[in-house]
Amino acid sequence: MAARHSATASGAPSSLARSRPRYGEALIKAVLMLAALVSIATTIGIVVSLLEPTLRFFTEVSALEFFTSTNWGPLFEPPTYGVLPLVSATLITTGIAVVVAVPLGLAAAIYLSEYARPRVRKFCKPALEVLAGIPTVVFGFFALSFITPLLRGVLPFEIEIFNALSAGLVVGFMIIPIVASLSEDAMAAVPAGLREGSYALGASKMVTSLRVVLPAAFSGIVAAVILAISRGAGETMIVYMAGGGQPNFTLDIGKAMQTMAAFIAQAGSGDVPVGTVDYNTIFAVGSLLFVMTFLMNLVSARLVRKFREVYE
Repeated sequence: MAARHSATASGAPSSLARSRPRYGEALIKAVLMLAALVSIATTIGIVVSLLEPTLRFFTEVSALEFFTSTNWGPLFEPPTYGVLPLVSATLITTGIAVVVAVPLGLAAAIYLSEYARPRVRKFCKPALEVLAGIPTVVFGFFALSFITPLLRGVLPFEIEIFNALSAGLVVGFMIIPIVASLSEDAMAAVPAGLREGSYALGASKMVTSLRVVLPAAFSGIVAAVILAISRGAGETMIVYMAGGGQPNFTLDIGKAMQTMAAFIAQAGSGDVPVGTVDYNTIFAVGSLLFVMTFLMNLVSARLVRKFREVYE
C-alpha cells in the first residue's frame, strides 16, 4: 500500500487519468475531418454542376467535331464547335508563363533558402508573396497598357494590340510567387547535415545548392511548378484583357488568341439564353479545363510520391 501510495504521489499517471476522455482532441479531429469533407464535397459539387450541361451539349454537338475541328464560333452562322483553338491558346499562354516563372521562381527560392541572411529573408519572402495578392485585373491592365507597347517597340516581328505573348508573360509574373515560395519551403526542409557534408567535401555554396539541395527538394519543387501551371492555365482576366477574344488556331504568339478560361468569362457575361447549345458550351469547355487541370495534378502527385525524399 505504501509503494502504491508513493507511486501515485510521485506523479505517475493512474489508470483513471489514462482513461479520461480528451474532448479537446476529439473536437480538433472533428474540425479537421469536416474541413476535409468540405473540400471533397466542393469538388464533387463542381463535377456534378458541370456534368449535366456537358452531357446535354454532346447530345447536340458531335464529340468528334468538338475535339478535332479547328474552327470555334458558337455564335457564327452556321455555328462551329471545334475547341482546338481554345486549347492551343491555353497551352501557348501557359507555356510562355512557365518559361518565365520557373527560372525566376527557382532563382528566387535558391537565393532565399541558401544565400539570403535571416533579416533579408524575413523581408523579401513576404514582399514576394504580396505579388500573389494583386488582383488579376490589375495585371491585365498592366499587360495591355505597358507590356504590349513595350513589346511592339522592341521586338522585330509584328505584335498586335491583343496578343498571346503579352498575356503569357504577365501570367508568368503572376505565378512567380507560387513557384518561389513553395520551392523555398521545400529547400528549407532539406536537413542541414546534407549541406554540411557537401561543404566538408570542398563543394562551394553554388554547387551545394544545385547538386545537393535542389535534388533533395525535387518533389516539393515539382509540386510547386505543377500548382503554378494549373493556376496559369485557369487564369481568366489577364488573358481576357491582354490576349483578346479571337479564337485563332495559330502558333504566332504575336496574334490575338482566346483561351478556355477567357471564353468562359466572355460567354458567361453575355446574353446567352440559358439551356441553349451556346450556353452549354460554357460547361463543356469548363469540363475540359477541369479534366486537364485534374490530370496535371494527378501527374504531380505521382511525381511527388516517386521522388519524395524521407529523412530520419
